[in-house]
Amino acid sequence: MKLAPHLHRLGNDVVACYLIDTPEGITLIDAGLPGHWHDLQRELKSLGKTPADIRGLVLTHGDADHIGFAERLRSEHDVPVYVHAADAVRARTGEKPKTPAGPMRIGPTLKFFGYSLSKNGMRTRYVDVVTEVGDGDTLDLPGAPVIIGMPGHSPGSVAIHVPYVDAVFVGDALTTRHVLTGRTGPQPAPFTDDPAEALASLERIAPLAASWVLPGHGSPWHASPAELTQAILKN
Repeated sequence: MKLAPHLHRLGNDVVACYLIDTPEGITLIDAGLPGHWHDLQRELKSLGKTPADIRGLVLTHGDADHIGFAERLRSEHDVPVYVHAADAVRARTGEKPKTPAGPMRIGPTLKFFGYSLSKNGMRTRYVDVVTEVGDGDTLDLPGAPVIIGMPGHSPGSVAIHVPYVDAVFVGDALTTRHVLTGRTGPQPAPFTDDPAEALASLERIAPLAASWVLPGHGSPWHASPAELTQAILKN
């Protein structure tokens, strides 16, 4: 789905990932669930592109619902997969601490797990080889994505600032639709390793110039990072 010039979303408000289309090639942000591979192929076809046009995949963190087709893209098309060094093990093995689920409602929770199953979420392949990145890095990829460390949801959780598309991709550093309660609007994400640290990290995106804030779960938010940060911290 096209959000703006050069900016596309794969998936929906339950689980989403993103595509940045530039004259130099394509950068992907996150890889959703394994079944989003088919969404990717459809979006590429609509653009007259193929996987050969993809220059890199940047992960906001290493959780299973963000790395879905990453290993397939890497192994079949030699596309490098970038992840913060502190989440490299998580992306390669799935190793992570158990965290409390927190509040939930049966309907939204079933919708989340049902959608995950429909997109082959139980068949996620971890990423054999990753390229580690760090806070402040500007990657040599189309759109020149900048890595903003956002520890809390996971140690290597990041936001990715891409001025080329006037956007900040936040993964699970925040959400605009809580997958377990169905509540919409900017709020902390569930399954967070360190909720206090995640809230503190929101201050890191507040100064960024962007008019889109794009989470891994929930609607794209057409507002500044400062507005979203303020909305979450005041609640």
